[in-house]
Amino acid sequence: MTDSDSPIKHTTPAEQPDMLRVCRIGRAQGLKGEVNVTVFTDDPDRRFAPGSVLVSKDGREFRVERSRKFRERWIVLFEGVTDRNASEALNGTELFCEADSAEEMEDEDAFYPEDLIDLDVLVGDDAATAEKIGTVSDVLDSPAQFLLEVRKDSDGSTALVPFVEQIVPEVDLEAGFVRLTPPDGLL
Repeated sequence: MTDSDSPIKHTTPAEQPDMLRVCRIGRAQGLKGEVNVTVFTDDPDRRFAPGSVLVSKDGREFRVERSRKFRERWIVLFEGVTDRNASEALNGTELFCEADSAEEMEDEDAFYPEDLIDLDVLVGDDAATAEKIGTVSDVLDSPAQFLLEVRKDSDGSTALVPFVEQIVPEVDLEAGFVRLTPPDGLL
């Protein structure tokens, strides 16, 4: 990707492709330009692979030279960042990448959180006998996991449902529903 076709530089929202926040650069790591990053992607091995290009809000490109996972964090070296002063100057910079195409997502049987908004919410042990109780009105990113905000058909109130496999065992984008098996009292 070059500066001329950088997606973050499009002038109107209609021209700008979907951008995903990948990470926020944190403190410097050592003296040779490496930085710690706060990860916002569920695919850091791919996003931080050597040669990957990430883009800041102001259109600057950051090409990954190398990366490594250390305990529960990622340490990344970007091309052209060669010393501690340069890496400290990047502290707080958020980096983005273009969203995968719908075809790529379908091939991986994956989806983005915003794809869940407006899906019907069914409760039951299987989709054929489950009862529709509402719709997904939002997906919230909490420290522990994503939360589905469910707007209930019965009274318009909302409930927050942890987006974990034990409670949300099925997501069917094509059929337009998520199926829940919530513990008593959750809804």
